[in-house]
Amino acid sequence: MTKPLSSLCSCLLATTLLLLGASCAGPLPPPPPPQSASFWNGDFMPGKPSVRVSLSEQRAYFYKDGQLAGVSEISSGREGRNTVTGNFHVIQKDLHHVSSLFGDYVDAEGNVVQKDVDTSKDPKPKGARFDGARMPYFMRIVGGTGMHEGYLPGYPASHGCIRMPGFMAENFFRSVEVGTPVTVEP
Repeated sequence: MTKPLSSLCSCLLATTLLLLGASCAGPLPPPPPPQSASFWNGDFMPGKPSVRVSLSEQRAYFYKDGQLAGVSEISSGREGRNTVTGNFHVIQKDLHHVSSLFGDYVDAEGNVVQKDVDTSKDPKPKGARFDGARMPYFMRIVGGTGMHEGYLPGYPASHGCIRMPGFMAENFFRSVEVGTPVTVEP
């Protein structure tokens, strides 16, 4: 009677472990990363483009004649570097834009000496040179502020620009013209 009871206990234990998601192979793998909330359907949509940026939602909405063509996750300006709000227009497009204000100080070999500098505030160390931050697919809307490809940590983290995932910045860039209206809302 011991053998069947032991076998039954082993079977119950294995079933319980399977139901709880455990396995003999070790811990469960981490869950997959969340899917991007960004999408693009604007390639074959006719109409005049416009963009609405919601800082509270951390999203940019692309429209053609008022019809939603795409939505992009964004990272806007962090505290103290807030993204400006208001009604603007795309005033410049630069596929390979490099910041003249933000970047790193590097030595002669290209090694970073000081990271994330603001040239208007951070003095350049002796022997260093400024290496401006890359901002691919840059669409300037006012002053030094624009929309471009960049890092998205899930919260406002930029120096004031509106960062987007690369594929969305590329789609927006391809679809806007100088003069396209851009509304930035709190």
